[in-house]
Amino acid sequence: MKQAGVFLLWMLVINATNAQQIESIHFHLYTDSLKKGTYNYINVDGKMSDGSWQPLTDKELRFTTDYGKFEGNSLVLPEAPAAQKVSITAALKSNPKMTRNIVIWIKQKPDPPLPKYEAEVPRRARRR
Repeated sequence: MKQAGVFLLWMLVINATNAQQIESIHFHLYTDSLKKGTYNYINVDGKMSDGSWQPLTDKELRFTTDYGKFEGNSLVLPEAPAAQKVSITAALKSNPKMTRNIVIWIKQKPDPPLPKYEAEVPRRARRR
């Protein structure tokens, strides 16, 4: 029984040393500006000790901002924001000294209307 306990402890030590650690965090945004009155997903990835990348969520990160509010990884902005840009900080919960900060502008102009699509009728289908 004592040997089984020593073996289990030894396996736990080996697993702990082989576990991947987050070496750095980085913003990888899907857009260059934030939209008003909606949820804006803030994508943060962690570079692991083996060189791979892993997406991080609010389970691993603490988000802070100078405008709006966070719900998970999404920054929610009001329909008529008083700010033109937002400063966001992401800090790793397991190592609060590991932080990244980014400034993202809020889109000011509305999206242009989408062009109308008119399906072309094949020549054979046209009536003469």
